[in-house]
Amino acid sequence: MTLAPQELENNASRQAEEAIRLDSQGARGMAIQHYQGAVDSLLKLVKLYPDYKLNKIYVERAKTYQNRIKALQESRGLDDEAPTPHNGNGNGKTSGPVETLKASFDDLIIKDKPKISWDEVVGLEDAKKALNESIIYPSQRPDLFPLGWPKGILLYGPPGNGKTLIAAATASEIEGYFINVDAASMMSKWLGEAEKNVAKLFSMSRNIAQKENVPVILFVDELDSLLGTRSNEVGGEIRVKNQFLTEMDGIVSKSKDLQLYVIGATNKPWSLDWPFLRRFQKRIFISLPDVEARLQMFKLYTSQLHVDSNLKLEELAKITEGYSASDIRDICQSVQLRVVNELFQSGKANQNDAKTRSITTSDFKESLKARRPSVSPEMLRAYARWTEQFKAL
Repeated sequence: MTLAPQELENNASRQAEEAIRLDSQGARGMAIQHYQGAVDSLLKLVKLYPDYKLNKIYVERAKTYQNRIKALQESRGLDDEAPTPHNGNGNGKTSGPVETLKASFDDLIIKDKPKISWDEVVGLEDAKKALNESIIYPSQRPDLFPLGWPKGILLYGPPGNGKTLIAAATASEIEGYFINVDAASMMSKWLGEAEKNVAKLFSMSRNIAQKENVPVILFVDELDSLLGTRSNEVGGEIRVKNQFLTEMDGIVSKSKDLQLYVIGATNKPWSLDWPFLRRFQKRIFISLPDVEARLQMFKLYTSQLHVDSNLKLEELAKITEGYSASDIRDICQSVQLRVVNELFQSGKANQNDAKTRSITTSDFKESLKARRPSVSPEMLRAYARWTEQFKAL
């Protein structure tokens, strides 16, 4: 059975987190297996959804984990014993974009000027308003902000609702650089001393903003992996946190006119230590889509499908309360798979002019019976409690 995009994303995240934990404990053989599991999930996601806007980020992360596999194999001579890296197509060969390279700082980051329209981000009006005030307006008229503007912004909320997408769209809106960093990878000791990577990352971002005179958004995904509260912290983790604090203080208080912003994203805001939370002056809840946003999403995804003229999108938007943005996409995909399966089962799929039947409202309702929301009510209550205490729009 094909996994949904959110399941693949979550699986990759879990595998990477476990790999890094094992890696830090010296359990290199097991770490290799989990790094490879993360690679497999990311590559499968790219293969199944080739037009997804965040695929470049997934490929780069897969490359980073692949590099670590190579480093571990070389350090212990495990080339013959470790799992053979593969791309999920069964031939045992690694895809071109994920070929084994020498691990370096450059593999840790993705620097790009994204081409994602602000209009492509459906819903999230509170987040758009806050990002307009904090980033877009200051980039256009810095003279209107004598007291400066927020440089640290935290996006938090359940997975699959567009945290990365809205950050990339913001960078596109200001025609700036989008530097994407996977915090979990940064904490992995194989990339060198992590605190030096933090310093180098901020130094590079400042240099781009100053020398090229363009805005820079430094996006740190899975921020809790870097700045979360842990028991039994080792010295390296403490040094990384202190370095991050120092760098954030330098941006917030000492570089008033510098167009450099740090946007952190997390699904677990309650895991963040309070000293770091204070450095993010804006703390924005990226919530589940409301009924209007769900309607726009259904319109967007069904525009590419062969649907019945009587399809009631408004009704679908109402009955999908509690579903995430990625859930909506998965539902639309599942009904397409349903009618394609029917065509193949009829034996007519090999006819060049054969087409699927029109998708109806009942197809969606049948799909919804077998697909529950990926975000539980308990999770939503936890976000609501945290938002009441710490929100800062």
